[in-house]
Amino acid sequence: MGATTTGSVRKAGTAAVRVRAPARLHFGFLDMHGGLGRRFGSIGLAIDSPAVQIKASAAPRASAKGAEAERIRTYLLAAAAHLDVPDAVAIEVEEAIPAHAGFGSGTQLALSVAAALARLNGLSVDLLDFADVLDRGNRSGVGLAAFTEGGLIVDGGRDGTGAPPPVISRLPWPEAWRVVLILDEGATGVHGHRETEAFRDLPPFEETRAAEICRITLMQVLPAAATADLDTFGRGITTIQDRIGDYFAPHQGGRYASAAVAEALGAVAAQGISGYGQSSWGPTGFALMQSERDAQALVSSLQRPGRLRFVVAQGRNDGASVSDI
Repeated sequence: MGATTTGSVRKAGTAAVRVRAPARLHFGFLDMHGGLGRRFGSIGLAIDSPAVQIKASAAPRASAKGAEAERIRTYLLAAAAHLDVPDAVAIEVEEAIPAHAGFGSGTQLALSVAAALARLNGLSVDLLDFADVLDRGNRSGVGLAAFTEGGLIVDGGRDGTGAPPPVISRLPWPEAWRVVLILDEGATGVHGHRETEAFRDLPPFEETRAAEICRITLMQVLPAAATADLDTFGRGITTIQDRIGDYFAPHQGGRYASAAVAEALGAVAAQGISGYGQSSWGPTGFALMQSERDAQALVSSLQRPGRLRFVVAQGRNDGASVSDI
């Protein structure tokens, strides 16, 4: 990830680049009470699918085509201004992450565009600074770290300075583990003004509940990931999910944003699977599985006619790739 280093040193550029960046799952906030000076904090995971892939080439003028073209164009103009380079670039979206589905698509798109533009101009760029300019990762640092590092990520939340949340733990995801994604393609999660209003209107988060979540993260979830103990890891994630889901329930219609996903997760729980929940505001649900075989068996048991789609994903232990073409 040479395009993510700090600085503005100009080197020889290239004519075209391809950037591929992973989606991220957001397992939950650690501390929305904020009494210790930092608020939010997050735990999440970079996954190999879905992903965003863009091709960027030198061109007579700024242009974008494919999914999220207008969004891409906005990010291109912002990145050019931030890097102080021309915006004469054509960007083609070859693969997209579903928007407003709980995967952090906006952050991955914005950082992909910035990384591509930097490489085209022979520049290194601090992507954390760029994300802050666009107000990406304004509550969670997981998406930023998923782009630059991958793996299982914990960030320490925001303080009063407005600086990006620092990554305080990054562990490799066990290679054998799989994540079954449950996508409701007929729904979207809370976002935009609704998300802003939700955080404004929610009651204060209980300090004791925040302490419980932090303890579970430090003394259950992270040790279980380090020792590849999926059952213990999953139980910890599900408990965090229950606490956060109930807190956000007034703004998303229940513990889960999608009734169809909620029904599928009920079936997951009935099978005795320990780790499951919803990524961010959803509506995407997930179930944590020990192996590819177990994941495929779960998908077979859940599939039925309807609007749900299932994807078996792997944790990604590397960040985005940027390559000349």
